[in-house]
Amino acid sequence: MPGNRDIRRRIRSIRNTAQITRAMQMVAAAKMRRAQQSALSGRPYAKLMNRVIAEVSTHTGDLTHPFLEPGSSDKRCVIIISTDKGLCGALNANLFREVTKFDTQNTLFITAGKKASQFIARTKRQLIAEFYYKDSPQFSEARAISRFAQNLFLEGKVVRIDILFNNFVSTIVQKPLVVEFLPVKKIEGVSTDVAGTELGIELQKSTYEFLFEPSAEKVLGAMLPHYLNFKVYQILLEAKASEHSARMIAMKNATDNATELIKELTIKYNKVRQSAITTELLEISTAQMAME
Repeated sequence: MPGNRDIRRRIRSIRNTAQITRAMQMVAAAKMRRAQQSALSGRPYAKLMNRVIAEVSTHTGDLTHPFLEPGSSDKRCVIIISTDKGLCGALNANLFREVTKFDTQNTLFITAGKKASQFIARTKRQLIAEFYYKDSPQFSEARAISRFAQNLFLEGKVVRIDILFNNFVSTIVQKPLVVEFLPVKKIEGVSTDVAGTELGIELQKSTYEFLFEPSAEKVLGAMLPHYLNFKVYQILLEAKASEHSARMIAMKNATDNATELIKELTIKYNKVRQSAITTELLEISTAQMAME
């Protein structure tokens, strides 16, 4: 049975750990608020852009564009958006569980985030490019990822490209999500259900007539690259909001567990201390009775 000194040492160690996790929780909470605001503020623009492009696509007829046609290769590509750091619960583990569902031989991977790069290298999958993005994702970082993927698709090296990331649902819910990137089949939002989007309902009820200059085909062709760039940017914002939310929850759980453990050890320490005092009193009483 551990003595008082061992228990005090454990309590001191756990209390120091709790102070660290509490500080990390506060930092993550501050970053989480900024990341959530950035992700939520980008959704209206993404929805408006989706509506405009979808409206243009209804006036193009049988449009042929390289981004709309599947590639001729037998390989596919997956862009994985992960975190650079750990301590965010099962966020990355759930993401990598989805990675294992892809065919190892016919799937190429592009990673954004150190954890994804390490996982792909550790599992000996085909990594063709790795990117990094800041705590506050920049549009230029998303554009670099998007352009690399677009060139890969235009060169005919892959038949399709998907993006795998942690979709931000709420502070306590982040779900791995796979969205189609290329070829462009449906104009849809990042965080919406394809079957029942407000976008589709709104387009069906639209009675407006639009004039496009020089033509709807050229307008759509010019907007598609920007649409793809912003789609990656919005996904980076969603992934970063998921990361900070998961880290804040993980640090809060760690702090709460440390607090509970300190309470249990304090009770155990008091019991051991009380037992020692009782033993000493018994020894004193026994010695006094022996002297009489």
